[in-house]
Amino acid sequence: MIEVLAKLGRGPVFLAGEVLECVITFTNPLSASSTSASSEMLAWASAQIHCQFHASENRVALPPSDGSKHDVQAENETVFVPNRGERGQCILSTPPKILFCDLRLDPGESKSYSYCETLPVDGPPSFRGQSVKYVYKLTIGCQRVNSPIKLLRVPFRVLVLHGLKDYQFPQDEAVAPSNPFLEEEEGLKKDSRLADLATELLMVATSRRSLHLYNISNTRGKVGTFCIFKTVYKIGEDVIGTFNFSEGDIPCLQFSVSLQTEESIQEEFQRRRGQPVSFTVHARHQESCLHTAQSSFSLPIPLSSTPGFTTNIVSLKWRLHFEFVTSGESAGTCLVRGSQSEAVTWTGVEQMEVDTFSWDLPIKVLPTNPILASYVSQFSSTNSITI
Repeated sequence: MIEVLAKLGRGPVFLAGEVLECVITFTNPLSASSTSASSEMLAWASAQIHCQFHASENRVALPPSDGSKHDVQAENETVFVPNRGERGQCILSTPPKILFCDLRLDPGESKSYSYCETLPVDGPPSFRGQSVKYVYKLTIGCQRVNSPIKLLRVPFRVLVLHGLKDYQFPQDEAVAPSNPFLEEEEGLKKDSRLADLATELLMVATSRRSLHLYNISNTRGKVGTFCIFKTVYKIGEDVIGTFNFSEGDIPCLQFSVSLQTEESIQEEFQRRRGQPVSFTVHARHQESCLHTAQSSFSLPIPLSSTPGFTTNIVSLKWRLHFEFVTSGESAGTCLVRGSQSEAVTWTGVEQMEVDTFSWDLPIKVLPTNPILASYVSQFSSTNSITI
């Protein structure tokens, strides 16, 4: 028996273009009957990253796959196929890397190997929607002599920030800031600089603030105004907005604001012509606001959510969805006098005419620092298997 342990040192979330590093440890555990003859042998071990795509048959019409590319060796259990037994199709993969050949482990002995691979920048982000799914995994294949291959899959999350692949790092390393007390490998140095660049680009894009004012009105007149200071956010941030009903002509009885994503299939891949898009609500605020001059809301963008993106099959966009309930009568008729005595009691009317209308405000949601997103990731940094 051999225990295989894979550990992602920095966490299970990465930016496309970063270097994924995984330490894989093979151990022959001690047992009560262990002797010098209880050594274990592995013929080989290999590792590869792949992205698996799965689409809902009720929503997405994919083109037929090319049967000429079918590999007959994939049916053989002694051939390393990272996505063997998984649903969907593999749309992206890195070249496989051999970790070792002919490994012998004595009882209690362990051997560790480091796997490093740059994540492709032209792939989709990790996404689990109502119509499609993009799932990234690092698969480690191990085989004993004359035995089937055992697969250890390490799922992880990929965030995509557009524009990183077009950035050219300066060729003169002397002008770049460095720490003379640290010795870094060239790949790790570039990887660190890529993460710093992404953090800087995200900070610049989401720190710009300017006043955006919108008049809220229906067919009968003005209800109020809405104010928001920016429309570009990172996942993990709060969307904050304020309302001013003091200048409105139509009383607003109630409003609700929902933070939503809109998942739409590209027209050529739609199962039915003109099929509706899918909406997901991530946060919601509702408030009764009769005789309220000003109000506000704060909606958090979950760190586990997917930033907006577009592929050849699906598009994901973010928006704020507003719903207003307004009175069909004047503000003075919304209250009635309860008695004619000196102690006057005002109560709400039992019935009144109302109007409802909605409004959508598109916003842009970008990734965040992958280390921050790792804190709430559903994936574990450590995975194991026994063979």
